[in-house]
Amino acid sequence: MFVWSFVTLGLASAALASPFKRSGGLSVKLSAAAVSVESIDDLKLVAEVTNTGSEDVKVLKYGTVLDDKLPTRIFTVTKDGSTVPFTGIKIQLSLADADDTAYTVIPAGQTVTVSHAVAPLFDFASVGAGKFTFEPVTTFQVAGAAERVANIDDLTKVDATVSAVDVEVTADVAKREIQARNKRAVDICTTSSRKSFIDARHVSFSTTSLLRLIYFRGASDSLYRAYFGATATSRVTSILNAVANENSGSRTLSCTDSFGACSSGVIAYTVISTTNIYFCSIFFNEVATPSLCSGTSVASRNIRGGTTLHEMTHAVAGTDDIGYGCSFDQSLSDSQSIANADNFNCFTTQVYANTRC
Repeated sequence: MFVWSFVTLGLASAALASPFKRSGGLSVKLSAAAVSVESIDDLKLVAEVTNTGSEDVKVLKYGTVLDDKLPTRIFTVTKDGSTVPFTGIKIQLSLADADDTAYTVIPAGQTVTVSHAVAPLFDFASVGAGKFTFEPVTTFQVAGAAERVANIDDLTKVDATVSAVDVEVTADVAKREIQARNKRAVDICTTSSRKSFIDARHVSFSTTSLLRLIYFRGASDSLYRAYFGATATSRVTSILNAVANENSGSRTLSCTDSFGACSSGVIAYTVISTTNIYFCSIFFNEVATPSLCSGTSVASRNIRGGTTLHEMTHAVAGTDDIGYGCSFDQSLSDSQSIANADNFNCFTTQVYANTRC
């Protein structure tokens, strides 16, 4: 049994079909370079991820401690029991467009070590100096190392039990910003189709129709229960209402990758500090919502309206990226499902397919 700064991971039951067999798990040891620092610039965390099983595995690294590139939320940070606001980015993902760089392979019995600097990712200034508790994100998605992952549902969910790490920051907690790659915005939307879609800034299906469906059928509807369990319908409708009524004149919808986050498989991302949304090239290969009536499956998650709604829930409702894939979404607890942006993506596109096709 691992204690203190260890995270022990066990494979979830086969709610998600995958050839990957339960032959062990992963453990994560989290440590800090120092238990007390003067400045948040000196906050350095190290995660040692060990494959304790007998089979080589590859782990989707986005949104986990295995990713030291994208400024995603891989830790929950608290001070005196209150959550420190996250100010990095949240992404939408297509594994069909991802290459091997989206994964970390960990041979059986081996350990991968990843270091993290977290100063720009959280608003430490809003809570002041003091002792901060860092807790790793607890959900991973895994496959056998030799498997070809063509679809997000080819991955197996791995849940973590967590022991946190405390670090005291004695002085400097001034707000840091994630650095834009382009200091001056450059419009790379050189085609009229890209410009017109970004300028339209809309979700290409009727959120109002979805709200009416929920109001009419309520929590007894089997599709609603599949994605949100026993969650009160008011919580779901409040998020969909926030998207439907979004009218910010300052929010940017852009196809310029200003923060260099359009990595392998990334469709779009939202910068939480500004709620600006950036669409990557994959987005413009996605299809319109009516394609659900002519052969495109909900599970493919390649509907432009679904992606736009996914990112809008980040921007207006603060949803997270606990994980991806419609089957994965249905395996989450009630508290996780209402917080996961992909649940809204898969639920709304399935409602469209069920009621409009």
